[in-house]
Amino acid sequence: MRLLPWDQLPEDMRVEEVRPYYESLAAKQGALAAKRAFDVAGSLALIVLLSWLILGVAVAVKVDSPGPVFYRQVRVTQYGRKFRIFKFRSMVANADKIGAAVTTGGDPRITRVGAVIRKYRLDEIGQLFNVLTGDMSFVGTRPEVPRYVEQYTPEMRATLLLPAGVTSLTSIMYKDEGRLLDAAEDPDRTYVEEVLPGKMRYNLQGLLDFSLLGDLKLMLQTVAAVAGASSKRKSNAEMQVIADSPRESA
Repeated sequence: MRLLPWDQLPEDMRVEEVRPYYESLAAKQGALAAKRAFDVAGSLALIVLLSWLILGVAVAVKVDSPGPVFYRQVRVTQYGRKFRIFKFRSMVANADKIGAAVTTGGDPRITRVGAVIRKYRLDEIGQLFNVLTGDMSFVGTRPEVPRYVEQYTPEMRATLLLPAGVTSLTSIMYKDEGRLLDAAEDPDRTYVEEVLPGKMRYNLQGLLDFSLLGDLKLMLQTVAAVAGASSKRKSNAEMQVIADSPRESA
């Protein structure tokens, strides 16, 4: 992973708002090279180790509802390049044509298996292939669809200096993003005007704070956040069962 010379960046990224982030990353070329080496080795190892889980999720998705196993939506990565993301399909086929581009917590397009794999982030496992090919990295700004990238401010375009990521601090802080959009009258507009700017503050700070050790910590925090959220849901469900159980009269 390397940064292009400043004069070779896309024109819409060669702006003064991007320069501080570019200069910060340019001083860490060694760490960027190590980041890419880790991405290749890590994704290869995980694809092999989790091959049984990948196959199991693929079968479950296929059996649960008609449509392809993977959802190959077009997203935007480093330097504004478009690519197709690998995500296990958690919604009905052609969901992007029958609803908003963002997903709310109780979205009726989510399938039964989809609800489970989204809960445990298993729909994201396919992105290991994107990491291996270099379209993504383990840690970085989550890839947006082109129409949201078109809404970026000049400063926000600095997040395109590096490949999109599977996780980031933003992913942890906004892990319940769907719930935030549940009450929105217009989820797309709310996302662009309210949610996206907040997420970008974390993403931009992440560029300035980048280090390989920081990436490793974020990956561990992501695992802890997913495990913690799952445990909390289980606890809430158990409390509800207790609350709903018939009580003996005195």
